[in-house]
Amino acid sequence: MDICSPCTYMCIMIFFFQTCHVQAAVTMYNYQQFRHISAPGWQLGWTWAKKEVIWSMVGAQTTEQGDCSKFKTNPPHCCKRDPTVIDLLPGTPYKDQVANCCKGGVISTFNQDPGNAASSFQISVGLAGTTNKTVKVPKNFTLKTPGPGYTCSRAIVGRPTKFLSSDRRRTTQALMTWSVTCTYSQFLAQKTPTCCVALSSFYNNTIVRCPTCSCGCQNNNTHPGSCVNANSPYLQSAIDGPGKYTGQPLVQCTSHMCPVTVHWHVKLNYKDYWRVKVTITNFNYRMNYTDWNLVVQHPNFNNITKLFSFNYKPLAPYGGRINDSAMFWGMKFYNDLLNQAGPFGNAQTEILLQKDPEIFTFEKGWAFPRRVYFNGDNCVMPPPDAYPWLPNASPLMKKPWTLELLVFWTALATLLAYYV
Repeated sequence: MDICSPCTYMCIMIFFFQTCHVQAAVTMYNYQQFRHISAPGWQLGWTWAKKEVIWSMVGAQTTEQGDCSKFKTNPPHCCKRDPTVIDLLPGTPYKDQVANCCKGGVISTFNQDPGNAASSFQISVGLAGTTNKTVKVPKNFTLKTPGPGYTCSRAIVGRPTKFLSSDRRRTTQALMTWSVTCTYSQFLAQKTPTCCVALSSFYNNTIVRCPTCSCGCQNNNTHPGSCVNANSPYLQSAIDGPGKYTGQPLVQCTSHMCPVTVHWHVKLNYKDYWRVKVTITNFNYRMNYTDWNLVVQHPNFNNITKLFSFNYKPLAPYGGRINDSAMFWGMKFYNDLLNQAGPFGNAQTEILLQKDPEIFTFEKGWAFPRRVYFNGDNCVMPPPDAYPWLPNASPLMKKPWTLELLVFWTALATLLAYYV
């Protein structure tokens, strides 16, 4: 079961036609609960239906201008038939901004920060037509972040969007509105997983580490530079290598080869509560995870009592009837940035949960999570038969005590008979 809502919704509104130019506003809404678009940001592309050109843009820009040689004076902003649009950076002059723009292409998740879960820009299009009948809908929409993963639908023409005036006494509407829905797939985004889970507990000395080759296998012979040892004298030169500016990951050489690991440790057991420690570790030397988030499924999450150093929000994938999923993320300006691999490349929290007598047990790995997601991607779990199991001689298990009591009283009776 996927508890993610994997859609990014894009709404395009045509406001008016002026001197053969079409003025349009484009807004992208991230309706995904826990997958955001991080730096270096989104890239939106499409193919024009005719020979349209982009005269000007506010709040965004195209990556290329294209061939505008047929325009002798005042060339357009972009003449490419398949433009690629990117967001402007923070600090852009106000005259070049619109609402929800200029964040470097970063869009937050709907759960973490709904106020920043949208991105907008305005565009002036030439050679598009002058009426609703002559304006044609673009096709072949693409959304990259900046890599693959999203598949976009065709543009659907809908009812024109209506707007209320500031005094809420007058309504205006766009001349045309169409929408595009882009759906994310982890399998399209990358060939291998991006995170894995390790497990441990106070009642068993075994530490179940991430499965071997969870995110690929270590092979510097066929793929040189795919990983680097933490104590390598060439560590810094490897980080500054050719892949530094292309976003190519450089992970620490491990048995699992994952950029991120999540360690779930069952720490303490009280009479009415139990305590878990969660550690997120970054093994990627070229990536700082900004506004990261972690989603965990566990049947005891409806009884979270206290959380330390993380933000928390319950998720309701079953319509609110069962609350077994929780979303965690860092506190602003404290640990919302997961630093690159190194001594500071980790974030930790402890969770205090109240026991539910009807379901609580330490047996058969019940205390460990069912699924773990980091930044929306499903993490590789160890096989269930490898979980730290409760030892047979553990005092936490219910066991007969009649024999011990019988031996005690028998020994005591023998000693009394001896001294008497």
